[in-house]
Amino acid sequence: MDKTCEEILSPSRPKWRKVAYGGMQPGYDDNYTDESFLEGMVMNANVVKRDLVKVMKDSISISQYLCIVSLVVCVWTYTLESNISEASLLILDVGLLGSGFLVLLLTAKKLSIRLLCNYLLNISFFISGLYILAPIYHTLTRSISSDSIWALTASLLVLHLFLHDYAGSTIRPPGALTNPTLTSNISLNASIVASVLIASRLPSRLQVFAIVLFSLQVFLFAPLITYCIKKYSFVLHLLFSFGLMVVTLGFVFTLHRLLFVLLLSLLVFVTIICPYWLIKIQEYKFEINGPWDEAKLCFDITE
Repeated sequence: MDKTCEEILSPSRPKWRKVAYGGMQPGYDDNYTDESFLEGMVMNANVVKRDLVKVMKDSISISQYLCIVSLVVCVWTYTLESNISEASLLILDVGLLGSGFLVLLLTAKKLSIRLLCNYLLNISFFISGLYILAPIYHTLTRSISSDSIWALTASLLVLHLFLHDYAGSTIRPPGALTNPTLTSNISLNASIVASVLIASRLPSRLQVFAIVLFSLQVFLFAPLITYCIKKYSFVLHLLFSFGLMVVTLGFVFTLHRLLFVLLLSLLVFVTIICPYWLIKIQEYKFEINGPWDEAKLCFDITE
C-alpha cells in the first residue's frame, strides 16, 4: 500500500521493470518487488505422487538381492563347516554357469553369437586365472586371526549391500547404453575381497578355487541375470523373487533360527514397511517454486 501511494505521488519516477541483470533501477531499492512477484509462485510442482503397490513392487529388487547375498553366506558357512564337499561345490558352479547362460539366451533380445562367444572366452580366461591364483588365495591370510577375517568380511558385505546398484547390473547388459556406476564397481570389489578372505580359511586349494568361483559367479552374473529377467517379464521377475525368498528362508532356518527371524524381519521391513513410510512422508512434503529460483535448462546438451 505504501509503495502504491509512493508511485502515485512520484509520477516522474520511471516504471519498475523485472530484469535479471542491469543493476539497481533509479528510485527503487535493490530488493524491491511489485504486486506481480508472487503471481508466478507454484507449490508442489515437482512432487511425484507415488502409489503404494508400485513402490512395493520396486522394493522387491532389494529384497531379492538380500536373499542372493544370504544364500552366498549360507554356502560359505556350510563349506567352512565341511558340510559341502569339493565335488558338490564344482557341480554347483557348473550348474550356476549353465543356468545363467540359459536364462541369458532366453531373455536377452540383442544377444548375438559374437557377443555370446565373447562371454564364453572371457569366462574361460576368468576360470583359468582363478585356478592359477588359488594357491595364493589359500595362504593369503595365514598370519591373520580368524576373528579379524570374520569382522572384515562382514564389514565388506555391509559395504557391498550399501553401495550396490539395485536397479541396474554390475555388468553392462546386452543392448544397454550406459556402463555400471562407480559405486556399483566399488560394491563389486568389496564382495570380491570378502570372497577371497573367506576362501583363504579353507583347507584345500580346490575348495578355495570352487568357493571363489561360486562367489564371483553370484556377485558378477546374478545382477545381470535378474536384470534380464526383469526386463523380459515383470511377472516372471516377481515369481522368481518370491521363490528365491522362500528358498533362502528355508536354508537360513536350517542354519540358525535367530538368523531366520532377522532375515524375515528385514524382508518385511524392506518390502512393506519402508514403502508405506515413503508414501506417508509424501503427505508432508511442501515445495515452493517461483521467480526467485535459478533458471534450469529444459533440454539436454549433447556434443
